[in-house]
Amino acid sequence: MTSHSPIDASELTPRQRDVLSAALDLLVEGGEKGLTTAGLARAAGCSKESLYKWFGDRDGLLAAMVAYQASKVRTPAPAEAMPDEASFRRALAVFAEDLLTVLSGKVSIALNRLAIGQASGEGARLGHILMERGRRTIETRARALIELGRRLGHLEFDDVSEAYEALYGLVVGDSHVQLLLGAPVEDAAALKRRSEAAVDKFFRLYGAGRP
Repeated sequence: MTSHSPIDASELTPRQRDVLSAALDLLVEGGEKGLTTAGLARAAGCSKESLYKWFGDRDGLLAAMVAYQASKVRTPAPAEAMPDEASFRRALAVFAEDLLTVLSGKVSIALNRLAIGQASGEGARLGHILMERGRRTIETRARALIELGRRLGHLEFDDVSEAYEALYGLVVGDSHVQLLLGAPVEDAAALKRRSEAAVDKFFRLYGAGRP
């Protein structure tokens, strides 16, 4: 594979999304060694030439896979969709629930375990890709959501970075570390309850109507 400009997850076609889903399945099943161009082309029912054209080199494919995962964490909706605090709370809860769902999924756990395994090796490229195309992409969109909350008068804070870190900490806590160490995954109802509780706590810290 040759080098390739990083693909934007919002520009992925349905066919490309299917291919990336197949690539993530291969990664979960066989680790990084199980993800080969020939194997992916066979599993996804496409040509190797199409993979080269869409994603470029192996790092480009990994970056697209991580970006595709990150795109599953939804952030809203224009300001008109959240005219009141209750609507904005729901938008934050959707973000929180999606974040927990993605982080606790088999794919994210597999990607993070692989990155940790490479961390002491030369390059540690997967960890870099996860940070740049995964966590920072999610952070950028979440910060925009939090800023929107301030503009709409639902939140009060001085530092958006501090507010985002507080939200992330309230939502995720140490659950991701526990999952990487083999803790059982919570069901959807439990993740929803945790998300709503985290948003309630966030509003106690940063809500415009807090005491």
